[in-house]
Formats: sequence, structure tokens, C-alpha cells
Amino acid sequence: MNENKKRFVASALSLIFAMSFLTTNVFASPNGDPPGDPPGGSAMGDPPDGGPMGDPPGDPPDGMGGGSASVSYTGAATIDSSTDGSGSSYKSTTGGENALLVSGGESTLKNITVSKSGDESSESSDFYGTNAAVLVYNGATLNIEGGSVTTDGAHANGVFAYGTGIINISGTTINTSANNSGGIMVTGGGTLNADDLTVETQGNSSAAIRSDRGGGTMTVNGGSYTTNGQGSPAIYSTADITVNNAQLTSNSSEGVVVEGANSVTLNNTVLTDTNNTLNGQSETYKNIFLYQSMSGDASEGTSYFTANDSTIITNKGDTFYITNTNSVISLKNNAIVNNDPTGVLLRAESSAWGNSGSNGGKVTFSLSEQTAEGDIVIDSISALSMELADSSTYKGTINGANQGGSVSLALDADSVIVLTGDSYVDSLTNADAENSNIFLNGYNLYVGGNAISANDGEAPEVVTEIAASSNDSSSEFPAAIVAFSAIILLAAAGCVAFLVIKGKKQ
Repeated sequence: MNENKKRFVASALSLIFAMSFLTTNVFASPNGDPPGDPPGGSAMGDPPDGGPMGDPPGDPPDGMGGGSASVSYTGAATIDSSTDGSGSSYKSTTGGENALLVSGGESTLKNITVSKSGDESSESSDFYGTNAAVLVYNGATLNIEGGSVTTDGAHANGVFAYGTGIINISGTTINTSANNSGGIMVTGGGTLNADDLTVETQGNSSAAIRSDRGGGTMTVNGGSYTTNGQGSPAIYSTADITVNNAQLTSNSSEGVVVEGANSVTLNNTVLTDTNNTLNGQSETYKNIFLYQSMSGDASEGTSYFTANDSTIITNKGDTFYITNTNSVISLKNNAIVNNDPTGVLLRAESSAWGNSGSNGGKVTFSLSEQTAEGDIVIDSISALSMELADSSTYKGTINGANQGGSVSLALDADSVIVLTGDSYVDSLTNADAENSNIFLNGYNLYVGGNAISANDGEAPEVVTEIAASSNDSSSEFPAAIVAFSAIILLAAAGCVAFLVIKGKKQ
């Protein structure tokens, strides 16, 4: 080959090397190899009475609504006026004592290290935070940036906002190891805003995102929240909790629990649940659980669960379970996957909570731009109002046992239902008067006891798949870019091969 051809070959080889590097390093997942199995979470026995989802704890203590006059606080370190600091360490080894107690002013602490041990057994630790590593109350505001919080004691929650206390926390790692020890927590109306935290709990009754009597408001942006213990969902809500762009993982308990007149909203969040251990009065495995315990920890009323642009993965049990409460479930553009062949999409029924005969689940189930698959089971004292809109698709069997106390179905003209078994509803409202958007698929839909005419044609394929959410940084590099890189590689290799062959001929 002449010098020009040699230079071209060298350039082409350089191009191949460069594109190979980009394809294998830039376009690959930034986290490298996929993670292995989730950490184990063997059960540690039944939780003590009075823990969330356990036996009712009895009468509420005085001052539960946001005041704490009946509770005395002790802190190994205290802040009662505005203070700024960095790199400090706070430690308590005494039960019933906070490592850091904040009661006044607005303070900002950066890169702190907080450790808390010492057991507490009274309800004050869960209702008022008397054994938490960090407690903020009495109108104080605490801003935490970075650092770590670690607890190793019963009822030793990590970071706790009570009453008029406000916590803004970002970039912090929180680990708790004993029972009844949540990661971040509010009660009595507290406010907590969390950004990009890494939270993991090991004990029973230790939700990563936790609330108790008197509730409050929690807003979570980014981060990962993992639980491993029995009765320890990723979220336990007796509050109004919103989670955006986060990873939620429960390795033993339910994924999300909403008790009473409270709410959970997930936006662009991945929830992965493996409920392999029953807790307290629970009789079924489930991921998202809406109920009323009658313990006094949550006001009676409607429970709300909302998910938008999120991924919900259920590895054992039902995806949604409703009992002894009224509830509203609103879903928009989520990937919903249930890997348990015995699990259903939604189950509303009576259970061990409430008064027998009046403790069913009543649910409004609204789908918008949503694909969902799985059966819906309603018992004789429960009720379902199901609504499909904005090109939603449902595939499954609705009230297949024909036992539902009340079942209504409504869909717009652009939404589709594909039956997988005979289904029974009391009423049907369909914007398509011909019911051509209801595919019988060889089965019948009975409305008020009568089989209706609907589409007997071939049913469309229904696919519920997990798409990469925008909180996964690997989604920043679309498959089309990788494909284009492969084309460039092939073209460059072809040029080299051609020149080499031509050079040999010369």
C-alpha cells in the first residue's frame, strides 16, 4: 500500500477503537454490571404491640395532636437558637435521649456524623421521637447537608420532625438496625423534605419513610430507600407523602402502606416489593396496602394512592389490597408488573381489621394513559368503581366470582378492556355505544346479571413492560445512539477490510 492508504487504514483503525470505547463505556450503564440479589431480610419475630400494622396500641397519649406538653425531651447535644456548623459529631448511648435535639431557630449543619444507641420501649419514642438520633420540634428548622446518621437501638428512628418542627435534609446516609426504627419520620404534623438520601433499615416495623400518630407532610426527591425487616414497608403513611424520582425497595414487607385518611403519591419512582413475611394481623401478601387499623394512629376517612410515570413491581402477592377503608387509587402511565402467578391486580375484601360485616374495602380505581393486567377480586361487603380514560387498557377478569357487593365500570371510547374470564358488574358506562372497545375474548361480561353484546373479534395484545425511568441515568443514552455507533463501527471495519484486500492485490 502507498503512504496515503496506510494513513487511511490507521485512521480507520483509530475510529474503530474510539467508537468501541464509546459504545462499551459511555453508552453502557454508569453503574457497571447489574446489581446482584437484594440484601437478605430474615424476619426477626413478631413486632411489639403498638407498632404500625400490629395490635392497636390503646388510647392515644395526651398531646398527640401537635403539642408535646406531656413529653419531656433530653438531648446529648441541644440547639435552641440559629446555629451553623460543619463536620461535627453527635452521639448518644442512652435510651430515651436524642443524640441531637433541636428546639429553636433555623440551623444548617453540614457533613455531620450522628450515632444513636440505647433502647426505648414506650410509645413516646414513636409518637414524639424521644429516642430518635435527630429530633426537631417546637417550631425549629434544621437543614442537614451530607453526613451520616446511624442508630442501633429499639425505637431509635433516624431523623424525626415532630409538631411544628421542620427538617430539610439532603445527601445524607441513614442506617437503622433495630426494631421500630424508621429512617426518616414525621408525627404530630411535622414537616420533612428529603433530597437524594440513601436510607436502609434492618429491623421489624421500621419503614424507611415513616409516619405515625398525628401525621404530617413529607416530600422526598431522589435517593434510595430500602427495608429488610418484617412489617417494614418502604413507606408507611399516616401523613401526606410525595416521592419523586426515587428508588423504593422492600425485601420482606409490603412496599407502601396508607392508613386512614392519608396519602402517598409516587412520581417517576421505582417501587420493588417482595412481601415474603406476614406481619401482625396480616393474612395476605401484597405490595400496596390501603387500610384502617382502628388503633387511633390515623383518622378514619379516604386513603389515597397516586402513581404517575412510575414502575411498580410486585414479586409476591397482590399489587393492590384494600380493606376496612374507603380509598382512591389513581394511576397514570406506569409500568405495573406482578411476577407472582397467584397474585391479582387488585383485591378489596374484609379482613382482621375493623368490625366484621362492615370492614370491606371500597375503592375508586382510576386509570389514565395506563395499561394494567391482572384479575380484580371484590368480596360481598366491598365495592369497586373502575374508570378507564385516555387510551387506557385493562386485561383481566373483574369480579369473576360474582360476589362483589357493588361493582361499576366506566370507560371512554379510546380505552380498551380485554377479558380473561367471565366478569360481573352492576353497571356499565361506555362512551362506545357498540361496546366495540370491550373484547370478550371468548368470555362474557355480565351487566346487572345479563350478558352484553361486545367485540367478539381478535383481542389486541396487551403488554405491560418495564421501561427505563428518567431517574435511571442509563436512559440518557437512547438505544438509537448505540445502534448508530454500531453502524459506524461496521462501516469503518468495512473500509479497512477493503483497503487491506486491495493492498494485497497490488
